[in-house]
Amino acid sequence: MGWLGLDDTDSLAGGCTTEVFDTLLRHLPVGASTGVPRLVRLWPFAQRRTRGNAALAVEIHTNDVDGLLGHLDAWWTEHLAPLRGSMESSLVSDRDQFPASPGMVWFDLPPPPSVYFDAVRSHVSIDSLPEPARAWGGHGRIGATAAVAWPALDFTWEAIAWRLEGEDHRPRHVDDASLDVVDAWPDTFLSRDPRKGTSLIAPRGKSPVLFGLRATSRETAERGCQRLLEGSGTEQVDRWRVFQTNQASGDHLGPELTLTVERVEVHPTRKHATVLCGDVSVRAYAEGGPINALARWLMPGDEISVAGLTDADGLVHAERLKVETWVPRARQRPCCPECDVRLKSMGTNQGLRCPKCKLRSEDAWVDVEVHPPYASWVEPPASARRHLARPLVWDESH
Repeated sequence: MGWLGLDDTDSLAGGCTTEVFDTLLRHLPVGASTGVPRLVRLWPFAQRRTRGNAALAVEIHTNDVDGLLGHLDAWWTEHLAPLRGSMESSLVSDRDQFPASPGMVWFDLPPPPSVYFDAVRSHVSIDSLPEPARAWGGHGRIGATAAVAWPALDFTWEAIAWRLEGEDHRPRHVDDASLDVVDAWPDTFLSRDPRKGTSLIAPRGKSPVLFGLRATSRETAERGCQRLLEGSGTEQVDRWRVFQTNQASGDHLGPELTLTVERVEVHPTRKHATVLCGDVSVRAYAEGGPINALARWLMPGDEISVAGLTDADGLVHAERLKVETWVPRARQRPCCPECDVRLKSMGTNQGLRCPKCKLRSEDAWVDVEVHPPYASWVEPPASARRHLARPLVWDESH
């Protein structure tokens, strides 16, 4: 037995590595059986990433490894190698695109977990990868290797349903009433945007995926998928499968940072806030909702805690933000100790006087008590979170 990994068979404009992997698993030779397939999201800033930047892996049991590898050789040549180089313009993303560079690996034993954590938190070069027992293809080997190395210490589940062939250019149809039912189950998450009521399970753009239903248990993912497929408003699908995933694990985040604010800059049109804290700069995008609002409230001298992802330029993209201490925002005159009326100035260097009882006092100011717009950790709204982002409520409930 051993582990098979696959990645980078799609592009921003179409295709789906999960569907390609599912097809491969359905055509394994007789005598080969699989464990639970894995869908592993990786570093969101990887230069060659595709839409969701997910790689696939599975443990395969067989008494004929040589026969299995021969089958994989033939499958690679006939079905996977031809996907190399596919690329076209995307209607849903304006970032730089790269041609598909499929990669597949076979390991007798999984690489150390550090390989996964490197790939989910930072850039990894193909030259730095551990040597597999067998490898095929190009840059996709990076994600494929990381997916095999994932230790699955913290995981969720996703049921993915694929559309009938030739339907990927048509509008998607998922029964809305069934989605309401499934979204209300406690073990599903990120199925609807609670603010807008819109669906979060269907991808944008050209893709064979009809929906991906996320859940904290395998049983709920399976039951929820079946409920959606039975809905009268759901289009017919070709097939579906449940994957174990690292989504909502928070594995991509390093240690929390405690920083002192030096300056806050707000983009005049895009409205994102950049919080400058010495050698570290923190970005809070407008789509981040509460995080953006809190970042824009900050002033020099405030102390913050932030958990985020550092991009290739060293900029920290905030995914969680909290104000620990804050400087005064305004000052006012103190109140009269006798009648609690606000004292008023009598003029330059003439001190203060109570307008009611006429008590006089030396010139003085007191800080106006203020509080941040949010007293604890904040995160982006559901529609603006990364696949890997762990919901705050999960940590608050433990």
